[in-house]
Amino acid sequence: MLSRVADSLYWLSRYIERAENNARILDVNIQLTLDSEHAGAAQERADWLPILATLEDLAQFDQQYDALNAATVCEHLTFSPANPNSILSCVAAARENARTVREYISSEMWERINSLYLWLNSDAARELYRDSAIDLYRQIVDHSHQFNGTTDATLTQVEGWNFLQVGKFLERADAASRIIDLKYHILLPHGEQVGGTVDNVQWQAVLKSCSGFEAYQKLYTGVVSPASVAEFLILHESFPRSILFCVDHLDAALHRISGSERTKFANPAERLSGRLLSDIHYATVADIFASGLHQWLDSLQLRLIEVGATMRSQFCTWQ
Repeated sequence: MLSRVADSLYWLSRYIERAENNARILDVNIQLTLDSEHAGAAQERADWLPILATLEDLAQFDQQYDALNAATVCEHLTFSPANPNSILSCVAAARENARTVREYISSEMWERINSLYLWLNSDAARELYRDSAIDLYRQIVDHSHQFNGTTDATLTQVEGWNFLQVGKFLERADAASRIIDLKYHILLPHGEQVGGTVDNVQWQAVLKSCSGFEAYQKLYTGVVSPASVAEFLILHESFPRSILFCVDHLDAALHRISGSERTKFANPAERLSGRLLSDIHYATVADIFASGLHQWLDSLQLRLIEVGATMRSQFCTWQ
């Protein structure tokens, strides 16, 4: 496979996953602030500033908007063409990557991406956004699910499919870490004791943003706690949006590309992903909290960036 094609498939998958994850983050923050007892512009800024910080979009936002509130942040992260990480920009970038590799993807995959792009640019999407932003974000998540399901059902699972998997699971692991970090260190309720009623509602919203509330309830009984939610979203082996699950599938896809056994590594990217997977496998939630959840998640994000950059230098350099 050409390096150019591998790179386009990798970014196609990452951009679709990023659009979905941004929709999830905006959805959960709207839910978290709906019942806020704090009013005023200062509090609204405090409620929405962490979203820009965790998505690393604050500098770009400040160049475009004078006020920081729910309306401007949602507009910036949903429809702004000047923001390369807005949902609309991500879908447009995914569509452009898909267009350049039309012969390597199925026609059904192209139709899913193209229909999402056209819908986001339509008056109907804008009208839905004005009426209920949450419903818009949930439709975006549904479109992403349809694309991933169509990919698995219609694309031969060989080299190109594996590059799609690398992009998807790398982006998903990064997003899961940001959602957990956003809640635990920035969105703790003002004056509310950890484990209190408001705190439990917020952790439930985090689980729902990852589509994990029902799965969590089947494993844990009683009160939703920060430790149990973190353990579920980081260390659960079978939940498709946990960090461990994503890194495991990322590592497996890299090994399928090279053809090497998973007990060994054939290139630097596999060495990095294998080491990261091992560290997560042997971690406990007590270890993570003892080292500092924010610090652990921040280190994870840097390591995921390193895996992605190393993989691209290994397989996707054509110039």
